[in-house]
Amino acid sequence: MKTKKQIVECVPNFSEGRDLTKIEKIVNPFKNKKGVKLLGYERDADHNRLVVTVIGEPDPLKEAVIEVMGVAIEVIDMRKHKGQHPRMGAIDVVPFIPIKNFSIEEAVSLSKEIAKIAAEKYKLPIFLYEKSAASPNRENLSIIRKGEFEGMAEKIKQPEWKPDYGPAEIHPTAGVTAVGARVPLIAYNINLNTNNLEIANNIARSIRHINGGLRYCKAIGVVLKERGIVQISINMTDYTKTPLYRAFELVKIEAKRYGVNIIGSEIVGFAPMEALVDTAVYYLGLEKFSTEKILEARMMD
Repeated sequence: MKTKKQIVECVPNFSEGRDLTKIEKIVNPFKNKKGVKLLGYERDADHNRLVVTVIGEPDPLKEAVIEVMGVAIEVIDMRKHKGQHPRMGAIDVVPFIPIKNFSIEEAVSLSKEIAKIAAEKYKLPIFLYEKSAASPNRENLSIIRKGEFEGMAEKIKQPEWKPDYGPAEIHPTAGVTAVGARVPLIAYNINLNTNNLEIANNIARSIRHINGGLRYCKAIGVVLKERGIVQISINMTDYTKTPLYRAFELVKIEAKRYGVNIIGSEIVGFAPMEALVDTAVYYLGLEKFSTEKILEARMMD
């Protein structure tokens, strides 16, 4: 019997969004590698962050991710890193998402295997998060990352924050990394026509779940210095339960309180087709519509 090919996605985030030479060195191991396909990568100079999206079969993807982590440690020095996005390490976070013939349980096992190997190979402290977390207080990445790189040296010495793998002290230049398995997440940013960060932070606070806002929504306010505006940087952790349009509309409502408007939004990385279909259905008032009515989707069957 022929074994069905397994496909898993990895979306590693690196603390480098400005130096193009370093960025190319980081993504290079994902290129032209059998069993691995680099779907794309996006850098943000204001966030000073690189988001890479890659898919592949478990074993070759594992090898590529471990190699890339080593490259990032070589080229990124967190002691010199400054950016708008929260971060605690050169390889800030490495999530694995099951795509085809691959369960979330298998993604958890893969994440733990890679975390163990990378921690030993690079003397890098690693926390497991989301579905891979060993305890509930480590499921939420923002809780693990609180204190960021600058505060992690002291935090990691506390017994309750001993890393799952690696030494109980930060890597001097690469900091700390979080590795885990999760369901598909959509990184979604909404831009406002103001440079007032306080307004962005207030809106972010009102929409995120931890402060009583939308379920499955994480949000922070950031400054986009190059454009002279602020942004609500959002992670939608389960688009099937809280759709994108709901976050957009709530931001629009809250922005009116401060006399500002939305001037655009963006998806960082890739998004499931279903998430965009849900948004189209809402704004166009479509009835009895689904992905089955999308030509390209039917062509791929």
